[in-house]
Amino acid sequence: MIPRPRPSLARRLGSGLVALVVLTVVVVVNRPMVAFGADAYHTFAINRQSYKEQYGHWARLPVPAGFQVNAIHAALLNTGKVLIIAGSGNNRENFEAGTFRTILYDPAGDVFFEVPTPTDVFCAGHTFLPNGNLLIAGGTKSYEVLEGDITNAAGVMKIKNESATSGSRTFVKGTRLESPTGFVYETRADVTVPPAYQMNHDGLMMQHAGEAEVWVDAMLPGNAAIVDQPAQYAIQGLTGADKNNLYGVSDKITREKQEYGGDNTSYEFDPVTERYVRTADMVRSRWYPTLAELPDGDVLAVSGLDHFGRILPGDNEKYLRDEKKWVAAPELQRYFPTYPALHLMADDRLFYSGSNSGYGSDTEGRTPGLWNLKDNTFEVVPGLAQPRMTETSSSVLLAPAQDQKVMLFGGGEVGESPISTTRTAIADLDTSNPIYQPGPDLPQPARYLSTVLLPDDTVFTTGGSSGYRGGPYMGKPRSDLFNSQIYQPSTNAFVTAAESTVGRNYHSEAILLPDGRVITLGSDSLYDETGRNPGSFEKRIEVYSPPYLFQGTRPVITGGPDTVSRGATVKFLSPSKNVQRARLVRPSAVTHVVDVDQRSVAVDLTPAEDGLALRIPESKGLVPSGWYMLFLVDDKGVPSVARWVRVE
Repeated sequence: MIPRPRPSLARRLGSGLVALVVLTVVVVVNRPMVAFGADAYHTFAINRQSYKEQYGHWARLPVPAGFQVNAIHAALLNTGKVLIIAGSGNNRENFEAGTFRTILYDPAGDVFFEVPTPTDVFCAGHTFLPNGNLLIAGGTKSYEVLEGDITNAAGVMKIKNESATSGSRTFVKGTRLESPTGFVYETRADVTVPPAYQMNHDGLMMQHAGEAEVWVDAMLPGNAAIVDQPAQYAIQGLTGADKNNLYGVSDKITREKQEYGGDNTSYEFDPVTERYVRTADMVRSRWYPTLAELPDGDVLAVSGLDHFGRILPGDNEKYLRDEKKWVAAPELQRYFPTYPALHLMADDRLFYSGSNSGYGSDTEGRTPGLWNLKDNTFEVVPGLAQPRMTETSSSVLLAPAQDQKVMLFGGGEVGESPISTTRTAIADLDTSNPIYQPGPDLPQPARYLSTVLLPDDTVFTTGGSSGYRGGPYMGKPRSDLFNSQIYQPSTNAFVTAAESTVGRNYHSEAILLPDGRVITLGSDSLYDETGRNPGSFEKRIEVYSPPYLFQGTRPVITGGPDTVSRGATVKFLSPSKNVQRARLVRPSAVTHVVDVDQRSVAVDLTPAEDGLALRIPESKGLVPSGWYMLFLVDDKGVPSVARWVRVE
């Protein structure tokens, strides 16, 4: 966005005096209008050129009613369009009706349009592939059921098959199993049980029963059918040998809350055809997983809840992009809470910052560290203050990525705690014994804080709330934060930015656009403004224009290649004479303030005829293959509009 010419000093002073006179008259003549006058002056003040130059500017995006969705996930495609994924949108009625939604927004023309959504990708994981497709895996197979809504005891039952000769056996939904005490339980879905198999144990061949798991519900309501110890269950209707070979076992059938169940579906979203393309199923069902691109372009999926709502105990898997299939990765056994933030480093290790969202042990798997994928070792990175306050925090690989510094922002206590923190911390991972060091405090305690790398190497932070899902904090019914700030690595300090007008907490996103603006979406408050009634999903969208967009003429890129190779020197055309820096910024794919894709890589530049010669770094861990936004930045920190470039 190019600013209009700045008015003359006399004109600005005159406009200001007129406004003040009008407001003074309003206050004197009609004192109840004071609040209105204050709002009018605020509107006047934030729209002044001088204000925008210092703090930036927010604007509401007009979203047609038919395209207002619950933005759970958002990603910037290499076409410049923003993919907004709701799935069922944390709405049980949508889920049960099979209403799943995805919207594409084109900033070039402020145009929205619908994309067919095949299954409920609500709370899936995602990351970009080298070809520019967005890999989306996991999602929602079943919704949670609160304890107060559970009338009949339910739990997971393991169906066993002791026969090695009768083949697989399928039991349809509604199959009944009876306990030794006479209570009957009914299966919630079809289940196929494999036959028994032989295994060699130190030279001794032993037979193991085939087994498969399925939800069961007690036929009778109440607490009598609750099970709290292991028991064996007879499958009704079986006769002869089947009656002995096939049976159920379970050690826990309760009326406790049932968590969301994960799905195993997987897709590549193609930015060209603008459609979901089905791939092979995941090895494990996953809800709230993290997907992280590996140096070779394949993808690692970690954590998540399985299809019964149990957190996966470190069973991770890989997506082989050339074969479009998932394979188990037992060599990379490691437990994390759900949605762990994993940042790919220059030495090909993954740094777990400690940031996560939602589910898991309150002690296990929360320690930050460097994960070596070659030998599955884990180097702990100590020093993080308030180490229990990392849930719903955010983290980012600071710019330029060559510095190998990761910064963690805010966060809260595990679970539905109202406690949050102002703490930030920075880990310099380019040292022999990295540790977290304190960073500058945030202005207010914050969780769900969005952090966006800007092309001038700063970090824009916005949104968040002090309480759980924007809920009560320090005696107030709502705790959304409207203050925004920009972290400047050069001074290790925050500077104040313009305040937003829309609160953003749980299920919110912020993404850098190719024109240098930041789009913010979503928010899923627990309560309304009174703190007494259920909240509603925030469907308004705001766009923030940073101060660098009000500093005058911007550098331009007029030509250059669409693809580049690591280690190569390539020429880009530009008439701009004051360019100081070039940055390759990887587009964001964010959900639950977890964004492991975004990074900003410095590119060495030298003057060339009619432009600049740029040398692309060689490290795969530093510059993973894929599409990037190339920004040229001048001596005032003003960036160009980005040019899309694919690193092969």
